[in-house]
Amino acid sequence: MKRIGMLTSGGDCQALNAAMRGVVKALTCSNEEVEIYGFLDGYRGLIYSNFRMLTGADFTGILTKGGTILGSSRTPFKTIKDPDENGLDKVEAMKQNYYKLRLDCLVILGGNGTHKTANLLREEGLNVVTLPKTIDNDLYGTDMTFGFQSAVNIATDCIDCIHTTASSHGRVFIVEVMGHKVGYLTLNAGIAGGADIILIPEIPYDINKVVEAIEARDKRGSRFTILAVAEGAVSKEDAALSKKEYKEKKKNYKYPSVSYEIAEKIQKKTGKEVRVTVPGHTQRGGSPCPYDRVFASRLGAEAGRLILKGEYGFMVGYKNREIVKVPLEDVAGKLKMVEPDSAIIKEAKLLGISFGD
Repeated sequence: MKRIGMLTSGGDCQALNAAMRGVVKALTCSNEEVEIYGFLDGYRGLIYSNFRMLTGADFTGILTKGGTILGSSRTPFKTIKDPDENGLDKVEAMKQNYYKLRLDCLVILGGNGTHKTANLLREEGLNVVTLPKTIDNDLYGTDMTFGFQSAVNIATDCIDCIHTTASSHGRVFIVEVMGHKVGYLTLNAGIAGGADIILIPEIPYDINKVVEAIEARDKRGSRFTILAVAEGAVSKEDAALSKKEYKEKKKNYKYPSVSYEIAEKIQKKTGKEVRVTVPGHTQRGGSPCPYDRVFASRLGAEAGRLILKGEYGFMVGYKNREIVKVPLEDVAGKLKMVEPDSAIIKEAKLLGISFGD
């Protein structure tokens, strides 16, 4: 019999349930007897032994359901080795709960921080298999993460809807897309939605270049301009600051987010009306799109196969259109960024899109 633990950690996203369903389907369709223990609210459940036994019925009808049936939470890697408020050694607690349940493997679904902790548990001797979850698509070692395409669809729909009101009133509209450190989501939604200007963290912007792009559209007779702005977009001036200087500046930051700062500067320089739309957590919610349902199911099925073969210490990823296994030590602690000189950026510029650089 295989005894499997399972948890979802970090921010939620679409297709977490589809991925877990894929794992369980692959395991239960084999001739191996399986017990599934679901840890609730991410690593917190593993630390404090908060779990429940799962049966096949728990995974029925969840292919199309967003979020996660196990619940999730953020347990920062930078504090994972620090004792909790009661002095509990969190890493040791996770190990002991793993051994008490006599688990053969722990299946962990998550993004960058989640994979750092997963790799730590691997180093501590636990059998771990992981699945790449994040709407940011910034996880190293895989070309794609589940949740990304669904989020792109939602952000694109938002930009699509803005087009009609922007053109009706001849305004400048900013759509702020999720992505603190990496701009894949903003880049793809911006191109798909026909944004005129795209600002992402990897390419610091010059506000004067942004204004030039808006004024150039005016001269061509365009009534409106749409900007897709990542929440982590940064100006060239701020990018030149040290981390300490930037933190100090943020202490006195008067804007709800960078989009409102950009909006104010554009309005002052052009005299145009500027509106900001923030779709926010809608980008992480709702039912997974068909692509993510298929993709997450494939990843889950491969994770189940690895478990049945006793191959542990891997993330199931996607490279060159193939499902692959990637050693956890090659994934943990690395961030996949948009390269400023990548083909997609060059092609976007050929389409006339400005990146404010």
